[in-house]
Amino acid sequence: METRMERYIRNESMLSPDENLQLREFRVAVVGCGGLGGHILEMLARLGIGHITAIDGDVFEASNLNRQLLSRPDNLGQPKAPEARKHIERINPDVKVSVRHLRLNPENAVEILKGHDIICDALDNVSSRRTLQQAAEALSIPMVFAAIAGWYAQVTTIMPGDRTLDKLFPEGVEKGMETQLGNPSFTPALAASIQVAEALKVLLKKKGILQNKLLTINLLDQTYEVIDL
Repeated sequence: METRMERYIRNESMLSPDENLQLREFRVAVVGCGGLGGHILEMLARLGIGHITAIDGDVFEASNLNRQLLSRPDNLGQPKAPEARKHIERINPDVKVSVRHLRLNPENAVEILKGHDIICDALDNVSSRRTLQQAAEALSIPMVFAAIAGWYAQVTTIMPGDRTLDKLFPEGVEKGMETQLGNPSFTPALAASIQVAEALKVLLKKKGILQNKLLTINLLDQTYEVIDL
């Protein structure tokens, strides 16, 4: 039978025993439980983050099956956030999971997000992301942003006051290039893994985070570039 020590033993070459214990104390909010969010939730749970809040007001549709880790033919029509909790509880019953089956908006964002140590942005529209950035800044909570479109992805870490999204998205832009370039299975998985790595570095106060920097990924050419913002 699995023991808690055995579960996390493969983390111990990269994280100290104290750092592994610290992970049990952190509270992470994942906003969006779709393509990016499903992979983020899975990886956070396997790392042993102590408390995860899954936030999404949507339900699974057949068009999600090509990429969304939490979607299956037998849960189509089911709300994403409660399905995320079931998935995490199967992976790691030690993790406490809170579910908010609703859409983030300017009226509820601060109340939903308060008390977390970091936020992972797995949304699919710019207006909701702006709302998220504003709430995170009001609460002094760091957030990790990612967006994908076809073969391409972007990732950055936004500390309170940076307002990085204002630099990435001109006023009036509501949708990214994913509406034109599509959403495959592999791009969100890659971007989500980088988001989780960034979140882990922020939580454990490690160096090298993508603050005021944008990682751009082109999987057609396998080129990765970090741009100063």
